[in-house]
Amino acid sequence: MTTSAVKPLTPAAAHRRQLIVRNYAWRYALLAAALIFFSFPAFWIATIAFKSSSEYFRNPPVWIPANPNIVQNLDKVIRTGGLTAIGNSLIVTTGATAIALIVGTLAAYSLARFNTGGNNFAFWILSQRFLPPVSVVFPVFLLFRALRWVDTFHGLIILYATFSLPFVVWMMRSYIREVPVEVEESAQVDGASRLRTIVSITLPLASPGLIATGIFTFIFNWNEFLFALVLSRTNVITYPVKLTSYFGPEAAFWGEAATVSLIATLPVVIATLLMQRYLATGLTLGAVK
Repeated sequence: MTTSAVKPLTPAAAHRRQLIVRNYAWRYALLAAALIFFSFPAFWIATIAFKSSSEYFRNPPVWIPANPNIVQNLDKVIRTGGLTAIGNSLIVTTGATAIALIVGTLAAYSLARFNTGGNNFAFWILSQRFLPPVSVVFPVFLLFRALRWVDTFHGLIILYATFSLPFVVWMMRSYIREVPVEVEESAQVDGASRLRTIVSITLPLASPGLIATGIFTFIFNWNEFLFALVLSRTNVITYPVKLTSYFGPEAAFWGEAATVSLIATLPVVIATLLMQRYLATGLTLGAVK
């Protein structure tokens, strides 16, 4: 058998190939630089959680701790209530996100299918999210004090869910519009009720958007600080409020603060990694137009 010789590239083809390789090299170099730049704060927090107190401000910086101190820092976090605060945040955030998704999805379905409130009602709902929380925190505090909801789980859950609703309604309205109406009509012709159609047809088809909306709502509630600071005392302290207790006028406990921050990022990172496929699909489904 004889093998045919590989024809050499023409100068023009070789030049085009060099340009393509060079363009891809620049793209990957820029992506790598951006990844390093945006990942550095997380890396620095993680290293501080493992450092001893003598290594925090050493010059030149200590990149890799000689004697990892994570066990001691974790023990101090447990004794000072840091893990309890993370647990409180998990309860409040999960409950508020679930309520906001249920109520907001039903409201979004009404807007998408029945045009409830007219063409501008959906934007009016979204405009409520533009309201700065600091402008209503004092009236909310007075209301919660009268209802005896200050420093309670249900108080924070209801408040977080209320402020998350405009975002959920606006996002889910666009996702539900992407579901063909004919699919729902055929299910109703076969005898399915409206609620059964929503649960069995609409939500499964819009599940990528629902998951994407849920992840963003979870992140917004997870990092909320102002309402938690004003409306919590001792029983329901969330982790953003707890972080401030590690910084005082005379001393700052960097190891404990970094350890709490490191642990607090895990739920968001795990949820995002597990739902990455649905998140990418949901973000390209046409939620923002």
